[in-house]
Amino acid sequence: MARQKATRRDAMGFGLAALNRLAGSPLLDRTGLRKPVENVVATATRQGFRVAGAAQRTFKATTRLGKPARLAPVPETGLFDLTPNDEQQMIVETVSEFAAKQLRPAAAEADDTMTPPDGLLGRAAELGLTVVGIPEELGGIGSERSTVTNVLVAEALAHGDLGLAVAVLAPSAVSNVLVRHGDAHQQATYLPAFTGEDVPAAALALQERAPLFDVFAPKTTAKRTPNGYRLNGVKNLVPRAAQAELFIVSANLEGRGPALFVVESSSKGVSIEAEPAMGLRGAATGKLVLEGVSLPASALIGGGKRDVFTDVVRSSRLAWSALACGTAKAVLDYVIPYVNEREAFGEPISHRQGVAFQVADIGIELEGMRLVMLRAASRAEQDKPHAREVALARKLAVDKGMWIGSTGVQLLGGHGFIKEHPVERWYRDLRAIGVMEGVVTA
Repeated sequence: MARQKATRRDAMGFGLAALNRLAGSPLLDRTGLRKPVENVVATATRQGFRVAGAAQRTFKATTRLGKPARLAPVPETGLFDLTPNDEQQMIVETVSEFAAKQLRPAAAEADDTMTPPDGLLGRAAELGLTVVGIPEELGGIGSERSTVTNVLVAEALAHGDLGLAVAVLAPSAVSNVLVRHGDAHQQATYLPAFTGEDVPAAALALQERAPLFDVFAPKTTAKRTPNGYRLNGVKNLVPRAAQAELFIVSANLEGRGPALFVVESSSKGVSIEAEPAMGLRGAATGKLVLEGVSLPASALIGGGKRDVFTDVVRSSRLAWSALACGTAKAVLDYVIPYVNEREAFGEPISHRQGVAFQVADIGIELEGMRLVMLRAASRAEQDKPHAREVALARKLAVDKGMWIGSTGVQLLGGHGFIKEHPVERWYRDLRAIGVMEGVVTA
């Protein structure tokens, strides 16, 4: 057992060391900042499109599992310690460097074109974020639930850009759901694709365009058929919808309530429509249209149990809270040097109490958001009840996150209203926290 754990640590250390060298390569810097070769996608996104779902591969079971592979909960320590361990610190440093060198410089163009830069998400996949959360039996390197690590990664990515962070994390949301709740057949069929070099674009699709949308009462329907199920409905704000090869979709299963289904983009009746949004534009969001999509009985996740659906929603809300913390930290880190360097009446504006107190308030609220979010993640990781903590984390992320974004814009004055400074984009992205339910998980 000790040798196995050492091997896992060695594999993780080797991979992250290689990624550190990769992130510092001048070649990647050049290719990461080049403009997208294809402008057709951006044009289509602006003008609107409807296309068949991506069908780039066929998912087949490559191995036989006697039972589903699950990650064990982290042993209880009796301490609530926010200090990352050595492995987590190494991961966060690597992801932070990637976010600073790759996501942040590409964010403005991604926001304008409403699509991630060409090649960026391929390089993000090389970080191996999905591999960490997949058990060793299925080709991953996971041994325990890594909720705290997941939220730290989400936070670090969002510090670069929230929209691109969502695009990067979307495949992990699908693999996380399959690891926690997929049966042996589903895991054997889909998870091996997430451990290879060519990780598929995939997305969790819970969101719908409806007044006062309740994630536990989806309008998308799933009706039983002799061979399985038939889905009808529309999901909105799905990241990288046009490129996704696999979706996990929520639907109201007749007689059962909300349930989750695996939907391959090549399925007949699956199509994609453009859906430009106010924020998260770098995530290339779109509508997923399901018109009489026939699914086999094996597409139902977790037997359609209510507690499975609740766990996925709760995990998604926790992940959004982490993303809000990362972007709010970006606002704070940008505002502090700005108010110290910007002068009015012969002195920095930070000398004015009205400015200094608002900056201090941003820092205070951000620390509160992080504490509650990390406590929720810690309890989830140890398989303890965490519904209250997640609800508090999401409430703070929605209210305080949006306030931090708005205050950041105000502190920049006229500069906060123009695209020359990224704070206006972060404000638009932070407003999405109160709207989104699916897409990412912790």
